[in-house]
Amino acid sequence: MKIRPTKALTFDDVLLIPRRSAIKSRKDVSTVTRLTKELKINIPLLSANMDTVTEAPMAIAMAKNGGIGMLHRFMTVEQQARQVQKVKRARGFIVEKPYSIPVSASLVEANEAMRRYQVGGLVVMDEGGNFAGIVTRRDTLLAPAEKQFVRQVMTPREKVVSAKPGIGMDEARALLYEHRLEKLPLLDEQGELHGLITAQDLIPPTYSGAALDKKGRLLVGAAIGVTQGEIERAEALLEAGADALVLDIAHGHADHCIEMVRALRARFPAAQIIAGNVATREGARELAEAGADAIKVGIGPGSICTTRLVTGFGVPQLTAIIDSCEGVRDSGCDVPVISDGGIQKSGDLVKALAAGAETVMIGSLFAGTEESPGSAVIRDGQKFKVVRGMASLGASMGRRAAEHADESAEDPEDWDKVVPEGVEAVVPYRGYVGEVLYQLVGGLRSGLSYGGAHDLRELQENAEFVEITPAGVRESGSHDVGRI
Repeated sequence: MKIRPTKALTFDDVLLIPRRSAIKSRKDVSTVTRLTKELKINIPLLSANMDTVTEAPMAIAMAKNGGIGMLHRFMTVEQQARQVQKVKRARGFIVEKPYSIPVSASLVEANEAMRRYQVGGLVVMDEGGNFAGIVTRRDTLLAPAEKQFVRQVMTPREKVVSAKPGIGMDEARALLYEHRLEKLPLLDEQGELHGLITAQDLIPPTYSGAALDKKGRLLVGAAIGVTQGEIERAEALLEAGADALVLDIAHGHADHCIEMVRALRARFPAAQIIAGNVATREGARELAEAGADAIKVGIGPGSICTTRLVTGFGVPQLTAIIDSCEGVRDSGCDVPVISDGGIQKSGDLVKALAAGAETVMIGSLFAGTEESPGSAVIRDGQKFKVVRGMASLGASMGRRAAEHADESAEDPEDWDKVVPEGVEAVVPYRGYVGEVLYQLVGGLRSGLSYGGAHDLRELQENAEFVEITPAGVRESGSHDVGRI
C-alpha cells in the first residue's frame, strides 16, 4: 500500500492566473483543435456517446456548430449505421450511396422504406443490381388500387433525367431547375449508378463554421464495444461513413480494451480510433502505444456517475488530464487527449483545455437540449429531460438486453445481478444545443483573451494554475447579494 504525496485536484480546486494580453476582441482567437491525429474540428466540444445525449439530431447540430457528436451504441448495428448515414446526408453535394429498393418490391414496402429512412424517394434496382429507375412519394401517394408494385408507378430508367459523375454544382442546379426535378441520379457510360443529387442538397446552408469531412459532409463519430463481435459493428459504421470510432468502456486501462485497439488498428489501418477511459499516466501511455488516435480521460467525474462511490477508484479530473498528457508524451505518440466529464460551466472547459486536453466531451449539460433523445417532461410547470449514466441500472439492463437479443428474455431477478455505477436523473430543459454551445464557446474565447492566448496551444503553453480554498471557491461566484 502507498499514498501519493501530492494532492489530486479538480476544476473547482484551481483558477488560472491572468496573463498580459494583446488580444483586443474575442473574435481574434481561434478555437480550432484536433479531435484525433487526423481529424480537426472548429470548436473543442463533443457530445457524449450516451443514449440520453447523442443520436443523429444531436450529432447533426454539433457538427453544424463546429464540434462533433458521438453516437451511442445501444441499438442494433443496422440502426446505428443508419444514424451515421442520416448525419452524412444532412449536408453534402452528392449522396454516394442512396437508399434503394428492388424493382419487385410492393408500394407498401416502398412507402415503409421512405418512412423509415425519412426520404422522399428511392432509386430502384433490378435483379442484377443495376439502376432501373426512381420511385418517389408522389408516385405512391395517389396510386390507384390496381397498381400495387414499384415497377408499375416508378419512373423507368429510359425516362429518367440523369447526369454524368463529376458534374459541377451549378450545372446540377441548372439541370434540376430546367426539368423541374428533385432528384438527379449520376450514371456513367455503362449506366452504373455513382450517386444521387437532390434539390435539397443544393440549398446553401444557413450556418458557417461546420465541422466537415473531405467531401463536405458533416463529421460524426460512433461508439462500439470491446468484444470481438464488435469488429463487425466497426466495419458497418466505417462503411456507413463514420469518421471516428469510440471504444465505449468505463475502464480503458484493461487488457481487453488494449487488445481491441490493436485489433481495430490491424483490421482498419486508416480508421480514427478513440480509446479510453483512463485517468493515469500509464493508462494513457499504453493506449497510445497500442495505436489509439485519441485518448479519452475521466474515471468518475460525470454528474451522474457514481463509480468513485461504488468502487473507491478514480482520480479528480484536472489531475487526471495532466497525468494522462504526460503519459502520451512518454509514449512518443502525438495523440490528443479528450477530457470526458465534470464540465458544469465554461470556466471548467477552459481549465480542462489549459491542462492539456485538446477537446472536451460533455454529457449532462447537453442532455437537457432539444436535440437530445426523448421528449421533455413537465414538473411543477418547468420542463426537464431525462439523463442517465451508461453504467446506471436502467442503461446496464438495456445494454444486456441489446447484447443478448437473440437469447431468452431476461429474468426479473437478473436486475439484482447488476451493480450500477451511475444514476438516472432529470436536468432542466435548455433549449437548442446551439444556444448552449454559443455560451460555452463564448466563455472559452474570453478565457483565451485572459490567458493572452490566440489559440488553444498557446493557452496550454501560458497556463499557470493556482490552488484556491473553499473561501476562494465561494468568492468566485456571485455572493453577498440577493437574487432577482
